[in-house]
Amino acid sequence: MRIIDKIVAKQNDLRGNRQPVIAFLGDSVTQGCFEIYVEQGQLLTAFRSEDGYVANVKKILGLLYPAAPVSIINAGISGQNAELGLERLERDVLSYKPDLVVVCFGLNDSAEGAERLSAYETALTEIFTRIQETGAEVIFMTPNTRSDYEDYHNDNAVIEQVIRTVSQGERDGLLRMFLDSARRIAGEKNIPVCDCHALWELMRNRGVNTNKLLSNEVNHPTKELHWMFAYELVRTMLER
Repeated sequence: MRIIDKIVAKQNDLRGNRQPVIAFLGDSVTQGCFEIYVEQGQLLTAFRSEDGYVANVKKILGLLYPAAPVSIINAGISGQNAELGLERLERDVLSYKPDLVVVCFGLNDSAEGAERLSAYETALTEIFTRIQETGAEVIFMTPNTRSDYEDYHNDNAVIEQVIRTVSQGERDGLLRMFLDSARRIAGEKNIPVCDCHALWELMRNRGVNTNKLLSNEVNHPTKELHWMFAYELVRTMLER
């Protein structure tokens, strides 16, 4: 991808080239959210962006290209879907004139039910189009699988209900349906897909209890699994 060419050019001529900018547009996983808890009846999450895949991408690029500083914009917001991401695309992403934008939506969109598929497709298409019109590159990254517990119990009724609802949608294949559509749209617009969801499904199909790889038992990966996203993203940048 051109982003690697720009990083190499910066490394070779620090003073003569602009610092490359990579922006990440997504939801809570992008922001760096982990465990969930209930406080005064409200469901809250633990924020640790330093343990998330966005921070890890910067660390890996710094290891590979130590003399080339890269600016990272983390525009992930917990609880957001593609429609809300589109609304803030200009303010939170395009205003920084990024060279590459990594887009990751689907977890919250699919949690809203199959009837939200059309809105997801429309918003994602518009996000891709607006980014490409600026001349920036785009990667669509698919998220992790969600909890698929068939019989989940928790001492906290709020958490139990959230996990039971999400797990039913996962077993019904809602997330897979949304991501299949996103892959199709990305293909039509010649956008590379970093298909981490396929890796999570592979692990699940090969006997891994992927529910135990979720820090909140719903949809937030553990910090160790955030490294998988980061490695796959950098590999996508290098291979394309």
